[in-house]
Amino acid sequence: MNTAAKLTGYAAVLALVATAGWGLGAVAGPDDGRAEPQRAKPSKHGGHDGDTKKTAAQDPAGLASTANGYTFAPATTRLPADGGTFAFRILGQNGKPVKKFAVEHEKRMHLIVVRRDTSGFQHVHPTMAADGTWRIDMRLPKAGSYRAFADFAPEGGDGQTLGVDLSVAGNFEPVDHPVSRTATVDGYEVTMTGDLVSGRSSEVTLRVRKDGRDVTDLEPYLGAYGHLVALRTGDLAYLHVHPEGEPGDGKTEPGPEVTFAAEVPSADTYRLFLDFKHDGEVRTADFTLPTRGQPVPKPTGSTTDSDDHDDEPHGHGD
Repeated sequence: MNTAAKLTGYAAVLALVATAGWGLGAVAGPDDGRAEPQRAKPSKHGGHDGDTKKTAAQDPAGLASTANGYTFAPATTRLPADGGTFAFRILGQNGKPVKKFAVEHEKRMHLIVVRRDTSGFQHVHPTMAADGTWRIDMRLPKAGSYRAFADFAPEGGDGQTLGVDLSVAGNFEPVDHPVSRTATVDGYEVTMTGDLVSGRSSEVTLRVRKDGRDVTDLEPYLGAYGHLVALRTGDLAYLHVHPEGEPGDGKTEPGPEVTFAAEVPSADTYRLFLDFKHDGEVRTADFTLPTRGQPVPKPTGSTTDSDDHDDEPHGHGD
């Protein structure tokens, strides 16, 4: 076959492929704002999820504002120190707001906000307007750069965690968080046992005590006796896990211990935040823990984690 004939045949094949592709697109119809993920991604909710265990080490969540066809789009990234409304949308591949979300642990949206030095942790639940805009009143009383994580599952899709940076103007005073397995909050003492092991599932257990006695009547909060968020200190890679068992399953006790299974994405030092509910109020206990075998990081400043609790809001919302 001569060169001209080869080129003519190649052009004909290209035309056939293009025509078939247009036909398939016409059958599929327009995007309704619920973007199809570009690749399968397991929910970041629930460390007991087997698929999450398989992929967490290769695919840390929360490091990008756009992933899998979804974009976390805040109305503004500058927030006033005296508080205000934080508004955002989740956009689909067509740039339109996603308006249909699945209920995950009793909420359609979990918003986690933390300063980049991992102080000022808040876990709140905004409400969505008919146009797909989520809003919540928020106060970030200390200046600095913050990371906001939108943790959600679009209706019919996999769980997603997207992150954006926010800023509060003013003089920034960084806070050190020395390694600690014990936290004290509002008279409660919470102790962590177990180790984080890079690359495989590991168990950590939180024991809640008050006035020297075990708390054996923890209350369900978002369908569980506790929620644990782990953040890698170097870049705030995110993992949100829930405890083994659940209230009302006939075998899970309401304290004093809550056990979690989690797989951290790499060897590093992690900040862990436990939400638990007792006497009608949600509280947050925080810990700093290197993975097994990691050197203990040395403090770089004079401020410690315990200094940061008294004037930071716990930040829980409905």
